Amino acid sequence: MDNAFNTPAQVLDANMRAGEGKAKLPLLKCILLGIMAGAFIAFGGASSNAAVHNIANQGLSKTLAGCIFPVGLMMIVFVGGELFTGDCLMIAGVADRKFSVLAMIKTLLIVFFSNMAGAVIIAALVYCSGLLDYTNGALGAFTIKVAFGKTTITPFKAVCSGILCNILVCMAVLMATAAKDIAGKVWAIFFPICAFVIGGWEHCVANMFYIPAGIFASMNGNYVARAEELYGITADQIAANLNIGGFVSNLIPVTVGNMLGGMVFIALPLYAIHRSKIVNKTK
Repeated sequence: MDNAFNTPAQVLDANMRAGEGKAKLPLLKCILLGIMAGAFIAFGGASSNAAVHNIANQGLSKTLAGCIFPVGLMMIVFVGGELFTGDCLMIAGVADRKFSVLAMIKTLLIVFFSNMAGAVIIAALVYCSGLLDYTNGALGAFTIKVAFGKTTITPFKAVCSGILCNILVCMAVLMATAAKDIAGKVWAIFFPICAFVIGGWEHCVANMFYIPAGIFASMNGNYVARAEELYGITADQIAANLNIGGFVSNLIPVTVGNMLGGMVFIALPLYAIHRSKIVNKTK
């Protein structure tokens, strides 16, 4: 009788084989898959912001956002997309000599900037669509607040937060591989992603939406005024932090943390644990 789900060794083996395919993707296909993944994550961020922007209770707000945000990774898994944070698991394939470290770096760089393009496009469309006008501009103010919080986090906290985030994201990717049916994959993705959102941890691709969305929102005087009214964030503070410099200052340490979380805390330990089973299987 077949198991209801794949074993951890089978999951890791499947992930490494998938990584081998990622390393060989044609450039245009890799870019398009990266743009799609960035856009899908952005949809999760935009819809969760819209749902929670007027909820004062932080626990309730984070829980509701955690229930909505996972839709982004679900779309990636079911429809297709290359997500930088999940692709950090490729390091296991490098350790197994299925492809070179240079091939991994090349893929990660292409996916990273393609994710950014997809996320920024959705951020611009969200701004132009008028969605941020919700509740007399309160959603625009909330978008500014979220981005402001991210651009003012210290680098050390950003790295630690990034580690915690991608431990859970990579677990969601691997657990989805463990499941053999779509319902199982939905729940496998839902709980780890929900946990990371409730924890408020930093995800570089999500921030490729949240921070540009805040920058776009800061161009609207009504949203800026509402941000000062609702959250006490002044126009000068917004101007000083919601810019390209603030975006980069968040993205660098968060990306480092995400890479450490996915590679050092998940992929390499799992490879060390299950390597012998994978080697025996291939003999």
